Amino acid sequence: MDQTAIEISNLKKTFDGQHYVFQGVDLKIPKGKITCLIGFSGTGKSVLLKHILGLLMPSEGKIIVLGQDLTLLHAHDKIQFRKHFGVLFQNAALFDDMTVIENVMFPLREHRAYLSEREKTEIATARLKLVKLDEIHYHKLPNELSGGMRKRVGLARAIALDPDILVYDEPTTGLDPILTETVDDLILETHRHRAGLTSLVVSHDLYAAFRIGDYIAMLDSGRILLFGTPQDFYNSEIPLVKKFVSKGMKKS
Repeated sequence: MDQTAIEISNLKKTFDGQHYVFQGVDLKIPKGKITCLIGFSGTGKSVLLKHILGLLMPSEGKIIVLGQDLTLLHAHDKIQFRKHFGVLFQNAALFDDMTVIENVMFPLREHRAYLSEREKTEIATARLKLVKLDEIHYHKLPNELSGGMRKRVGLARAIALDPDILVYDEPTTGLDPILTETVDDLILETHRHRAGLTSLVVSHDLYAAFRIGDYIAMLDSGRILLFGTPQDFYNSEIPLVKKFVSKGMKKS
C-alpha cells in the first residue's frame, strides 16, 4: 500500500451555514504518485484545492498533509508550511514586470534569503533547464512569451524550492490539443525527475487524467464519487463515471 501524502477526513464546508459545498469528503492522496482530481465545473475542485493548501478552513473534518493537521496550524505556521507545496496556477500567474529568471528567483528571494544572488541564479537556471526553456528567453518579460513558454516558467517557479507536493490547477485550460499534450508530457517528466514527489493535478481534461494519472479521484455532489486507478474507472459501473469514461475515450 502506498504511503499517504494528503489525508482528508469527513470534510464539510459551508460558506453561509446552510448550503454545503462538501458533505463529507474522504480522500487519501498517495505519496510519490500522480493523482488527478476530476469533476464537472462547479463541483468544488478549486475549493478543495484551497483547503489542501490551507487557504480555506473546513467547517468540519480534518486535512492532514505530510503528517501535519492543517486545522491546528496558526496563520504564520501555515505560511511556513506552504513551502512544502509548489503550485502551477491555471494561467501561470507570472509577475508581468519581472523577467523569466526573476520570476523563478522570486520564491528563492522570499524563502531562501541566506543564499547569495549567484546561488539563487544558479538554482533558477537549473529549474528552467529542467522544464526545457531555451536560455534566449531568460531575460524576456512574460508578455514576450507564448502560452506554452509561460507554463514552463510557471512550473520552473513552482519547483524552485524543491517542494514535496506539486499542485497543478487546470494546467491545460485554454490550450490547443498539441500544446495540451506537451504540458501533459511536462507534468510526467517533472514527476519522474524528482524522486518522492507527489503530484496533484486538478483538471476537467479526462483524456489527460487517464493518460498521466496513477490515481484518479472524481468529485461530485460534495463527495468523492470514486477513487482508484484509471483501470478502476474503466471498469466502474457507476452511471456518472461511465459517462465520464465514455467522453474521455472518444478523444483517445
